[in-house]
Amino acid sequence: MNMEAPLIRLDDVSKVYKGPAGDIHALCDVDLQVGAGEFVGVRGPSGSGKSTLLNMITGIDRPTEGEIEVAGTSLVDLNENELARWRGKQIGVIFQFFQLLPTLTIIENVMLPMDFCRMYKPRERPERALELLDQVELADQAYKLPNTLSGGQMQRAAIARALANDPPLIVADEPTGNLDSRTADRIFELFESLVDRGRTFLMVTHDNNLADRIPRVLEVFDGVLHDNGHNGNGTNGKGH
Repeated sequence: MNMEAPLIRLDDVSKVYKGPAGDIHALCDVDLQVGAGEFVGVRGPSGSGKSTLLNMITGIDRPTEGEIEVAGTSLVDLNENELARWRGKQIGVIFQFFQLLPTLTIIENVMLPMDFCRMYKPRERPERALELLDQVELADQAYKLPNTLSGGQMQRAAIARALANDPPLIVADEPTGNLDSRTADRIFELFESLVDRGRTFLMVTHDNNLADRIPRVLEVFDGVLHDNGHNGNGTNGKGH
């Protein structure tokens, strides 16, 4: 049994948005603990609260009620500037639509989080970015612009960028949604290898085939979180 403090802890977290027809309860009394080194999936229908849950964990949005602690830091105590700096060092975010800056080369995109958080010495950043691109088999594309790459290549570049500051937590929002099944499978295997190397991974997906391969899956319906426990099919059930 793992006695270490969880990397992610949510206690009675609720999020209520004001709408023209009344309050919208995006999350309702959510309790969640995720241990270091876990691979956790999140699924549920559109509008169920999945993105809101990710926004709470990454500090992009704030809860109406409840406590959130990630990597030993209470997020509700930080102001916006502190949250941005904290997020840059502690969390790597992988978006469905890649979110690469089109006017920067791939290596410049990967270096951007290092520049923003002043991580690593300036002369070390290009070498580190190349090493990360090599990990995702993209070093030969380092000096190209994003629009010259395929969807799978852009997603791998986005993964390298998410790893730039060596964060303990990776959060991915539908990262394979725009990829063909073969490319999605390769990207998923890359995620598994990151978990094998000690990263904690939280992934939203609509792909049931991929979800069945994730060791632990959370379901969100109408703002309510259901923890289905462990699939038994996954290969990375660490932290238990």
